[in-house]
Amino acid sequence: MKFVFPSAMVLLALLAVRPAEARNICTIVADATSGAVLHEDGDCQTRVTPASTFKVALALMGYDAGYLQDSRSPVLPFKEGYPSWGGENWTQPTDPTRWMKYSVVWYSQQIAKSLGAERMTDYGVKLGYGNADFTGDPGRNNGLERSWIGSSLKISPREQVGFLQNFLNRKLPVNAAAIDRTIEVVESTTTEGGWTVSGKTGSAYPRNADGSLNRARGWGWFVGWATRDDAVVVFARLDQDEKRQKRAGGLRARDAFLKAWPTLAAQAVR
Repeated sequence: MKFVFPSAMVLLALLAVRPAEARNICTIVADATSGAVLHEDGDCQTRVTPASTFKVALALMGYDAGYLQDSRSPVLPFKEGYPSWGGENWTQPTDPTRWMKYSVVWYSQQIAKSLGAERMTDYGVKLGYGNADFTGDPGRNNGLERSWIGSSLKISPREQVGFLQNFLNRKLPVNAAAIDRTIEVVESTTTEGGWTVSGKTGSAYPRNADGSLNRARGWGWFVGWATRDDAVVVFARLDQDEKRQKRAGGLRARDAFLKAWPTLAAQAVR
């Protein structure tokens, strides 16, 4: 598989497509087989919170450990006191497919609590997932509730694509069924040109000096892989808002990437 990229001006038009009032921090695309970087634009080295893109790694941990069983089990009930800012979709009984689709935070927390901090850290190191820091906010003992949401766990776009490459090539120290089941619950969509794009969004806010959320500078992630025939690539897109937005940054990053991808792929893949 050979990728030939168009001119810089065309790339700017395609890959700098971004939500209004947001800046594209990084767009990176790599060959899933060789790991060769096919395109890298922006700062793809700096680590930030993975937010809900961590669910791909967490699903892998949960399936490998046996807490998650298949795409429909376990079904966990919503309980009073669980995070519910995601609205009605977060207050329903939830299985792994619904968890991934609606990015249900409390379901992630139940998986994390079943694993425990020590085991999660061990998994993070073995999977090569960013800094593998699950301690959470300093002094708050909340690593199993929010270490991946604007807190201690951090990963760069380059590390995201490295993790995904190893994941797809089955080079991670987990059982094969865990990889298959994780792939099954990650959402996919078909784009123009016959590509199937599978991925996970993520949205989170940095913190101000006083610990409050800086809602004007939210991050938006979209990470995953795209396949067509024998061609397989992994990608990560990271945006950051320049003013407060109503719609989640991850959803806007996903939409911008999907809008750009068919045109880019048509010109790049030979």
